[in-house]
Amino acid sequence: MAVDGGPGHDIRGAMHDPRVFDAAGELVDRTGLDDDDVDQVVRLMQSLRGWHDAARRMSEASSRYMKLNETDMRALRFLIAARNQGEIATPGALSDYLGISSASTTKLLDRLERGGHIVRAPHPSDRRALAITVTDETRAVARESVGRLHARRFAVAAALSPEEREVVIRFLDALSATEGDGGHEAAHEAAND
Repeated sequence: MAVDGGPGHDIRGAMHDPRVFDAAGELVDRTGLDDDDVDQVVRLMQSLRGWHDAARRMSEASSRYMKLNETDMRALRFLIAARNQGEIATPGALSDYLGISSASTTKLLDRLERGGHIVRAPHPSDRRALAITVTDETRAVARESVGRLHARRFAVAAALSPEEREVVIRFLDALSATEGDGGHEAAHEAAND
């Protein structure tokens, strides 16, 4: 891996290489890893970054295509999933899913209704609640954009062997678990010292 600043300098790769960002070994334990192992881990992290970048671009493209923001898109995916499962979606369930206030949910639903994406109706069994459904037109458009994208992603995962999928699942679950490892708190404490 080129990290010397010369013609082959790879800044993106260096961002993931502990030999560059943690040369003194204060943060990353490289015990038992030789340079080939570290190179492979760096390639793995670069591939993960590539996936994040591609997922962001695909999400942005879908949002632009449907002329909606990311929260609106997440709301529609939730509403479509609820409909596909025969569940009645309510503003409260949507608010919980999105992690936003009821006031923000109301604004979001107003925006989606004005755009012709959803319909609000009285809940069939709870007089205090509303039932929210996606219009057939929006559902069809989402199926053609987001649905086809998910189908391609599913095909990639399905092409792996069951053992390979288990390795990927364990890796991604372990990576997700690092969120709660106190990194943000430690950074915050260091910044305030």
